[in-house]
Amino acid sequence: MARGRGLSASQGLTWNGWGPAKPDQEAHVPEGTGGTPPRTLAEALRTQGDGSLVALLRARPDLLSPVPSDLSQLATRAGTRASVVRALERLDRFTLQTAEALAVATEPAPYDTLRALLTGDEGDPEIEAVLPRAVETLRDRALIWGADDRLRLVRTARELLAPSPTHPSPTGLGPTVAEATAGMSPGRLQEILTAAGLPSTHDPVSAVAALTGLFTDRTRMAALLDTAPVEALSVLDRLVWGPPYGEVTSSPTPPVQWLRDRGLLLPATTRTVVLPREAALHLRAGRAHRKPEPVAPTVAPRASDASTGARPQVVDNTAAGQAYTALATIEELAKDWNEGGPNVLRAGGLSVRDLKRTATALDVTEPVAAFWVELAYTAGLLAADGETDERYAPTPAYDDWQELPAPERWARLATAWLTATRTAGLVGGQDSKGRTLAALGPDLDRGAAPEVRRRILDLLATLPEGTAPDPESLLARLRWERPLRGASGTGRHDDLRARLAAWTLNEAEMLGITGRGALASHARALLAPDATDGEPAATADGARTPAELTATGLRAARALAPLLPEPLDHVLLQADLTAVAPGPLLRPLAELLAIAAEVESKGGATVYRFTPGSVRRALDAGQSASDLHDFLRNHSRTPVPQPLAYLIDDVARKHGHLRVGAASAYVRCDDEAVLDEILADKRSQGLRLRRLAPTVLAAHADAVTLLDGLRVMGFAPAAESAEGDVMITRAHAHRTPPRTAPAPVPDGPATPDTTLLSAAVKAIRAGDLAATVVHKPVPEPSGSGSAALASAAAASRNGALPRTTSAETLATVQAAAMTGSAVWIGYVNADGAASQRVIAPVRVEGGYVTGYDHTADEVRTYPLHRITGVAELADDPA
Repeated sequence: MARGRGLSASQGLTWNGWGPAKPDQEAHVPEGTGGTPPRTLAEALRTQGDGSLVALLRARPDLLSPVPSDLSQLATRAGTRASVVRALERLDRFTLQTAEALAVATEPAPYDTLRALLTGDEGDPEIEAVLPRAVETLRDRALIWGADDRLRLVRTARELLAPSPTHPSPTGLGPTVAEATAGMSPGRLQEILTAAGLPSTHDPVSAVAALTGLFTDRTRMAALLDTAPVEALSVLDRLVWGPPYGEVTSSPTPPVQWLRDRGLLLPATTRTVVLPREAALHLRAGRAHRKPEPVAPTVAPRASDASTGARPQVVDNTAAGQAYTALATIEELAKDWNEGGPNVLRAGGLSVRDLKRTATALDVTEPVAAFWVELAYTAGLLAADGETDERYAPTPAYDDWQELPAPERWARLATAWLTATRTAGLVGGQDSKGRTLAALGPDLDRGAAPEVRRRILDLLATLPEGTAPDPESLLARLRWERPLRGASGTGRHDDLRARLAAWTLNEAEMLGITGRGALASHARALLAPDATDGEPAATADGARTPAELTATGLRAARALAPLLPEPLDHVLLQADLTAVAPGPLLRPLAELLAIAAEVESKGGATVYRFTPGSVRRALDAGQSASDLHDFLRNHSRTPVPQPLAYLIDDVARKHGHLRVGAASAYVRCDDEAVLDEILADKRSQGLRLRRLAPTVLAAHADAVTLLDGLRVMGFAPAAESAEGDVMITRAHAHRTPPRTAPAPVPDGPATPDTTLLSAAVKAIRAGDLAATVVHKPVPEPSGSGSAALASAAAASRNGALPRTTSAETLATVQAAAMTGSAVWIGYVNADGAASQRVIAPVRVEGGYVTGYDHTADEVRTYPLHRITGVAELADDPA
């Protein structure tokens, strides 16, 4: 039946998404022994091998903080709400649908019942083929336990996934007949049985059982619905796929009344009715979900690439060009902030005005500028200087980065982007309090970003080389893999992961990881060898160690190196006072050319223009006219044009003819006529000049203002020091103190390594041994026995560690040391924390017992006065 969007008022039922339903409760059953099936999750964990425990702790690393003392504590922690929610969020859609189906089944549920809920009456071979994998995944992550004939969902997962009045089941199913009729009068139950054609019963329990039997019997239920009015079937059609609740008026219409009389709609409140779960399952042909999705959606090629795609060489060349542009952009950004960049806001980050100015300097849009700024910050190349008037500036690491070959510089940027949690796409948005998020601000970390970036690259790697993905199919695949990630508490789905995916595709293109939307060959080297098989990464978040990141970065750099153009040592000078750089230039050539000329245009070839101001800037930086002539002659493939040589000589002839110092400031010149010309110029009035001597003018303006004013008047003055020497003015490279790159903010605990997992499992096993070991019973005291012995015997019968006197403790551990056997002790440490341990004493002397501690897996020494009690083991664990 088709799912309806609402019910007409004429039918007397109004659409509503809520109603009462009590979640199934999991009763606590005492722990079993022997060969009986496990009755708790802790018992089920005890039947598993170390490999299963390692897989559980790897998939749910939050269970390791701190390491559980035994398997009972591990099971308890695995059932907490926060841990279960995190585990559910990391399930794919079909595995989650499997858990949802199990949540609406009667507990414990056989495997066949679960399969029927997912395949329906007609069966589905595709679902049957993948269902064992989904069940095994849930069992490995301790979300279900028990054998296939008694599957149980952990209590918290059932509470989260089962129907409730405030949280409808994701399946759209409502409460069972028993839950919906709880509190209903016996008389009303008998009326429903009569209307449904069932014989009367003597008690409500049997009445509910009879009605449930009717709704779950396919033949009898079909016969009952055959007698229903067409309008009543239409009402059921609107409720069958959920939500199962609806409002009724005080005078329901005949179709609704017909359904209520036969229990097909049961009262939830005075004005609300609900479709019972058993009836809905019959109408759904046994399916718990309207559309099970057992297979992950395929990432399809982009429509334009579906037939041919781009040539891999074109993709690689395009990506390499973008990689070179990325390096040039970062260098340009650092150069713009070289003398101290924008001020740091009081709340942290860049102001909107400074971001706009930076975008103008880089000739990009503001969102793109925010990405480059954040990337440089993430890579540790930019940071705040920490001064009183705090500003952003390049770090010392930037200078080291500049000395690296271009491919390695790109690899540093790519690996920093791949693992960063800072998300530039959020810049300009608002946080939960309505405040605008600033670039370099404190609230841009999103823990899911590295996982999304890595997964997108993994999916791109599954496509043929040179093929770009269809964005919609890519998003569909991501939603299937993590359907619950980003779901808000209001039931609305936050599109953060979708936005992260869109930002990742754009950023990867700008960074040169992709070209024309397809993954470049050098970017494939960034991925682990096992990440290109279409399956999720080995760890939940694809995390790698710094050494692994460095190795993959170097591998990617080697793959990129042949694709980047070799730096050139020459330019082409033209008669219009321009120089054309036909490619990237060697660093010394590029740096001097950037001082002596202005950048006029960028692209595949950069055009520089020589102006009087740029030539003067080179002279101020310590170059002479002959140095500039030699520089251009040595690095130009064309002859130095005569206009350019004249420009250099003309500016050099005037440069330094005037000298400016501090009086506040002064001007001195050997040519008195030049000073007369300055005094006669009306533009000098603002400088308030006066003659101190035939060759000296004093000014009230400072030296910098005086220099600028004389240059506006057409002169080429040079600054001089207090000793009378010409001052060489170079750009001051402001650097921050040594800074470390910002650490990513993880989306939960990091995936533990194999060593930690092995040690943790060993410790848990040892602790569980101490907590569950079987010890010899303490004999009952005789009539003349001590009270302490009676107390010990009582404690032993109750399963607690017996308390023994100091003499009894000493005698027992001495005997164990002599026989080489293990004992069970209770111990209180210096902080007053009590614990149970299994030790094999080897030496007892001086008030201390030394022995091998099975719980800690090492030899330890314990003060005898801190041992509260001791008991011999029935079986020696060693």
